[in-house]
Amino acid sequence: MIYLIDYGMGNLFSVEKAFRAVGAEITITSKPEDIKNASAIVLPGVGNFGKGISNIRNYKLEEPIKTSIQKGKLFFGICLGMQLLMDESDEAPGQKGLSIFNGKVVKFKTTSLKVPQIGWNCVNFKKDSPYFHGIKNPSYFYFVHSFFVKPQDERIVAGVTEYGESFPSVIYYENIFATQFHPEKSQQAGLQILKNFVELAKKIKTKNDTTN
Repeated sequence: MIYLIDYGMGNLFSVEKAFRAVGAEITITSKPEDIKNASAIVLPGVGNFGKGISNIRNYKLEEPIKTSIQKGKLFFGICLGMQLLMDESDEAPGQKGLSIFNGKVVKFKTTSLKVPQIGWNCVNFKKDSPYFHGIKNPSYFYFVHSFFVKPQDERIVAGVTEYGESFPSVIYYENIFATQFHPEKSQQAGLQILKNFVELAKKIKTKNDTTN
């Protein structure tokens, strides 16, 4: 079972609908015990970094999320769900993120382009990932954001995008995959990423069932 984490930060039903369109068994939850028992988890989100991390802690979801990641369960972060993986954000000074990766979230410096970035933009894949199976490199995806992640370890960056400056639009490390863009709004390429996530989750479940 894939669980879609509800921590009060928007766009849950469009993400759920997109996952169901690619054949996923997915359930929306805000229960810590569901996250602990999930085979894979998805952390979506739209809005302020500070509000997002506060909600996660108020819902008592921080420990289950971190534990699931540490145990090697598949994790998919979308937009704000990607940013919350960092240590901190310029959007909410003094508030500590999940710190799954060392790094911070910074705002676009561009003065010639509109911020937030809203609309389609190109993603160049920088390293191989099973999540990119069946997708052309580069491909276009749909973005809505003013901030982006700046990890200390650039080896986790799997895709980059240009918007006044180059920024990481995809990160991938072991069981963790996250996108700054919204795959649920990105038509065929976005749906293919979700499908690839679902297929990986199925393979892992089958392997675990066989082992047990």
